[in-house]
Parts: sequence; C-alpha cells; structure tokens
Amino acid sequence: QVQLVELGGELVQPGGSLRLSCTLSGRALSSRGLGWFRQAPGKGREFVAGVSWGGGFSQYSDAVKGRFTISSDNDKNTVHLHLNSLKPEDTALYTCAAPRPYKFPDADPDSYEAWGQGAQVTVSS
Repeated sequence: QVQLVELGGELVQPGGSLRLSCTLSGRALSSRGLGWFRQAPGKGREFVAGVSWGGGFSQYSDAVKGRFTISSDNDKNTVHLHLNSLKPEDTALYTCAAPRPYKFPDADPDSYEAWGQGAQVTVSS
C-alpha cells in the first residue's frame, strides 16, 4: 500500500519562507512524479505544483508561479516544495499526491490515485 507523508507545515509570517517535503513509501507506483494541492478554509482544492522524477517536467499554478519552487529527489522518493514570499492567502492544508501509473503530475486531479494526509501552512503576522 502506497503511503505519502508530508513534513514541514508550520506557522510563518507574511513574506517568510518554508519547505514542505513529501516522501513516497510502501509499494512502488508507475507514476512519473508527485504533485501538490492545497485547500484553504471555505475554498475548494486547487493544484499548486507538480514535478516528474528527475525534474524533466514541472508545472505551477498561476497563484504560486515565481514564488514557489518544486524539486524532486529520486533516490529518496521525495519531492520538496519551497514556499517563498508567503502571503496570508497561501494559508491552506497542503496535500501531496501521487499520479496514476504513467501519468504526469499535472493540474488535473483525475491524474492522481493516492493522497497524503496533508500539512498545514498558516501565514499570519
């Protein structure tokens, strides 16, 4: 059974930075990378970023483009999401997701088959 574990969620001030990590463990999947989604209170789930193993493919939502950076560590089955220049509107539960076999970690939630528990990021002064 696949398991996705997110680490790094915390309270940060506006303009600050943090790093989230997602590690894939358990059974191996044939997916080509991992993606991040987030859900703020009272809002729907939205795509944040995705990256393929090796970094050949990456994609960001317009809301985070230029501020967030996603990277992969293939040997550790881990993806990092660097959140910079944080804004209060970035406050959300950030969830890591594994795509279906042979699917890229794109913005389509239907491309994913496994989801982590989530890491809470709160941006407040």
